[in-house]
Amino acid sequence: MDKSQLQLALPNAALAFRGYNVTNLGRTPELLACDAYRPILVSVLQKASEASSDILGRKVDLVGRVQTQQETNLATYAEAIALILAVGSAQLKILEQIFEVDYHAAKLSMGYSLGEIAALIAGGSITLEDALVAPLTLADDCVALADDVTLGVLFSRDTAVPIDDLKHCEQVVNQQGRGVVGASAYLSPNSLLMMGQQDTLERLKECLQATGCQRVVLRKKDNQWPPMHTPIVWQKNIPNRSAQIMHTVPLSGQPPHPSVLSMVTGELSYTSNNIRQLLHQWVDHPQRLWDVICKAMAMRVETMVHIGPQPNIIPATMRRLHDNVIAETKGSLGMQVLSVAAHRRWLHSLLPQRTALLRAASINQIVLEDWLLEHQPN
Repeated sequence: MDKSQLQLALPNAALAFRGYNVTNLGRTPELLACDAYRPILVSVLQKASEASSDILGRKVDLVGRVQTQQETNLATYAEAIALILAVGSAQLKILEQIFEVDYHAAKLSMGYSLGEIAALIAGGSITLEDALVAPLTLADDCVALADDVTLGVLFSRDTAVPIDDLKHCEQVVNQQGRGVVGASAYLSPNSLLMMGQQDTLERLKECLQATGCQRVVLRKKDNQWPPMHTPIVWQKNIPNRSAQIMHTVPLSGQPPHPSVLSMVTGELSYTSNNIRQLLHQWVDHPQRLWDVICKAMAMRVETMVHIGPQPNIIPATMRRLHDNVIAETKGSLGMQVLSVAAHRRWLHSLLPQRTALLRAASINQIVLEDWLLEHQPN
C-alpha cells in the first residue's frame, strides 16, 4: 500500500497501538538510521527522556538506548514505558510530516494496555510528557509486585471459557489468602491472559476443572510481568495513587480525535470529562481485547495500522481470527459449516449473531514501522 492508498484507506481504518512486552525496541534503530526520519525521532525521544529524567530523578537517555540497541527489561520497566509511548508518537509524526498523511482522518483508535495511553496522546487529549507522569511515578512499585507473579494463557480447546465459573474460581482462590489471581485480558471467548501470585494459577485451573471445565488448559510464560489490569495492583494502592496523580495532570479538555475504542469498556467511551475516570479503571480492569475487535468489525473497519515498535498482541489476534474465519467458512464468506467446525465451537456459535466477524478475513494489516522503512525517502 503506497502513500495515496494509505490516505484513501484512513477513513475506514483503525490505529492500533501496542503495549509493553519483553522486547520493546522493534525496528526503531533502523528508523533512527534513516536520515529523513532521524531528526523527528531524536526530537521526540529527547523530549520523553527529559520528562522521564525529571519524574524518576535519574538520567534517562532513550536516544542512546536506541543507538546502542540496548533492549529494555523488567528492571528498566519505566524506560520501556517512555520508549513505547515516544516511538509511537514519533512514527505518527514521521507519517504526518514526511509523507503529509493526516492520521487524524482514521475512523478510530485502539490500544492494548499501554497502547490506550498512546492512543490518547495521538488523539490530542494529553501530551506525551504529561502522559508519562503517573505510569513512571508508579513503575518501580509495579516492578516490585512482579516478583512472585506468573503470566499464563488460559484457554479451552473447543468451547468458550465460562466467565461466570472463572470469576467464581478467582474468588475461591483469592479467599484462601495465599496470593491473588486475576484475568488481565480477554483475548477471545476461548482464551484469556491470567496473572497470579505464588501457585494461584494452578489452584485456579484445579477449581475450574472441579466445576466441570475439563478442557481448560493453562500455559505459563517464563518472563516476569508487572501485574497490570489485575487486582494484584491493589496491594500497593496503585489504582488510587494513579488517580490522585491524575488530578493535577493537565488534559486538553477535548475528547480524543480519532475517537478511542477503550479496552476498559469495549466501547467508544472517552469524552472530554471522563478521561481521568477511565484511566483510573484502566489500571486494574482486564483488557477487553475481544470486545474491541468485535466492535471494530461492526464499525466496518477495513484496515488496521499497527503503531509502535514491533506490535504484537493485536496483530496476532487478528491473524488468528482471520485464519479461524477462513477455516470456518471454507475459504469463502458463505456460511457452509465444516465437519471440523466442532474444534472451533466458540467461533461457530458466535458467527450467526456477530456476522461482522466474517470481515476479519479481508482486513488489511499495516505495521507502520515496516511501512515507513519500505517507503523511506531516497
